[in-house]
Amino acid sequence: MELKKPYLLFLGDAADQLAAKVAQGIKTWHPEYCVGQFRLPACNADCDLEDLSIAAAAQAGAKTLVIGVANRGGIISDEWIGVLVEALESGLDIAAGLHNKLNDIPELVACAQKHGRQLFDVRYPSQAYPVANGKKRAGKRLLTVGTDCSVGKMYTSLAIEKEAQKQGLNADFRATGQTGILICGEGVSADCVVADFIAGAIETIAPANSDDHWDIIEGQGSLFHPSFAGVTTGLIHGSQADALVLCHEPTRTHMRGVPDYSLPDIETCMQANLATASLTNPKVKFVGISVNTSQLEEQQALDYMAQLEAEFGLPVVDPFRQGVGRIVEQLAEL
Repeated sequence: MELKKPYLLFLGDAADQLAAKVAQGIKTWHPEYCVGQFRLPACNADCDLEDLSIAAAAQAGAKTLVIGVANRGGIISDEWIGVLVEALESGLDIAAGLHNKLNDIPELVACAQKHGRQLFDVRYPSQAYPVANGKKRAGKRLLTVGTDCSVGKMYTSLAIEKEAQKQGLNADFRATGQTGILICGEGVSADCVVADFIAGAIETIAPANSDDHWDIIEGQGSLFHPSFAGVTTGLIHGSQADALVLCHEPTRTHMRGVPDYSLPDIETCMQANLATASLTNPKVKFVGISVNTSQLEEQQALDYMAQLEAEFGLPVVDPFRQGVGRIVEQLAEL
């Protein structure tokens, strides 16, 4: 799945800035992909891009209208249909990561067929993936893993890609979720792949490469989450990672969405991830810890990270507060 660039970001009738987090993510990480934004009158979000009509965006070179807003239930609102039809008629493809599929709306399907355009439901795989073979392949791979869900694995992965390229490394982000796909334009949403083929899907999106090339693979879920550990396991095996980065949010009192499950301690989590990853790469190692300290005061955050660094002997950073430079420096040694 590969989206044509550049994009017109559709913010629709987003209730607030958080509702437009997908569009904001694209603007933050790849502003060069964005020609502008389209907002309905009721929209309360703004990505600080030029407001363009569909016609003006097409004239400016936009190739894909990306639905960058998530509403309650992840549905494609009836109020959006007119805009989406206009985009197709103006020569744009449409991409969305919502639960509701573009390809399940007859009006959009008919319009896309009439005008030779494509509808991308990036949450749902558009190709068949092989069963993984676990064979060693050329190139290097880093995978972010977590003590829990939603602890910053995507943000950390994108930050590592950007910093690695800044330091002169040959590196590319590999998206494994719908938001990551919309940000970078390609990838696979691992949580919608049939379980037997998750590892094979990751082998496909991070294939053999030159010896100096790093795939920075976006992690999903957690080995300790009772709902999503299966996705995490398949992703770890398919990644065949040389390097792991642990992502953690220290103020959680239980696993996200499951109050009866407490968070694992960091040592236990790291050992479990190493044991799982060593099946397909016995030489795997951790190269850093990424901590989401947004709920801590600055001095609290610094003290906590210093404590972890002393305990584990690894670079410990908050990618938002400090960047990930010290983690990227570890890759030169692998």
